[in-house]
Amino acid sequence: MPNEHILIVEDDKEIVRVLRAYLEQADFRVSIAYDGRTAMSILAHECPDLLILDLMLPDKDGLDITRHIRSRPELRHVYILMLTARVEDMDKILGLEVGADDYVTKPFNPREIVARARAVFRRAHSSDQASEERLSYEALEVDVLRRTTLLDGQPVELTPTEFNLLVTLLRRPGVPFSRADLILRKLGYDYESLERTLDSHIRNLRKKIEPDPAHPVYIQTVYGVGYRLGEAR
Repeated sequence: MPNEHILIVEDDKEIVRVLRAYLEQADFRVSIAYDGRTAMSILAHECPDLLILDLMLPDKDGLDITRHIRSRPELRHVYILMLTARVEDMDKILGLEVGADDYVTKPFNPREIVARARAVFRRAHSSDQASEERLSYEALEVDVLRRTTLLDGQPVELTPTEFNLLVTLLRRPGVPFSRADLILRKLGYDYESLERTLDSHIRNLRKKIEPDPAHPVYIQTVYGVGYRLGEAR
């Protein structure tokens, strides 16, 4: 596995110390920012593969940093794992809605962070080895290798997780996927309460590709099962 670059943005120096030790032991290259201003400065010159981002920072909200990243085409492939001390579902959902791919609630086991990082890069490495593959369904067109999405010929900016979900559904149109199957395909591992996270990503994806997200024609809910792309065959 290449020496992937992880940027940790966290003001708690003890958390940073522990995370850095575990990640470097796992052979990741780690950079540190203790505040939002430093993080923005690093992001202006570098494009990390993974951003571990604290929601509450002394000078800049983690949500604002996430919005900034998702507004920059050159940073759109950065996977964002948000750290939060808040336990309310709305705070977590808000993080996902502005563009985070995943979240971990403090306190957490640093081994879990390493496991999630490995899963992210394992999936990214598989994508790098992918052959030329273009998928389409009605007005949707996806170039898997270049990770681009068009709707009616216009580019659609998706987060890494949204893109992976769409590709999974596009490869088998009309076939229902269970939530558990989509979770494993999206992250490469399972953990508690991820179904709500998946539903948030599906909701965000619908906002970007559906003519009317309240009445989806692309990503349809299969009640009691999960989701499918388009009509059942």
